[in-house]
Amino acid sequence: MVWDLRGALLKKQEVESARLDDFEFALRARTMKLLGADLDRAAQGALIGGIALRSDSAILDSIPAADRAALRRRYDVCRTEARRQLIAERGDPAPHRLA
Repeated sequence: MVWDLRGALLKKQEVESARLDDFEFALRARTMKLLGADLDRAAQGALIGGIALRSDSAILDSIPAADRAALRRRYDVCRTEARRQLIAERGDPAPHRLA
């Protein structure tokens, strides 16, 4: 019986990549949810609807804001909080990262 080491490593890479992609998407969604709590309903719709289609920068640029720097700072705070929450729920994905 021959064991396929290459196949096993490719399978592990596929599983780990999917897990990391899932964590990253959940991080983006949770960040926008937290950020949306501070905004009006129209802006919340733009945040949530744009997650799958646009980058975070493009989404933030689409939000009407008087102070872009303050919005960016709030985004950074929300992203940090979202990451903290997800790590508390799912565990830290970093120790399992494949190079």
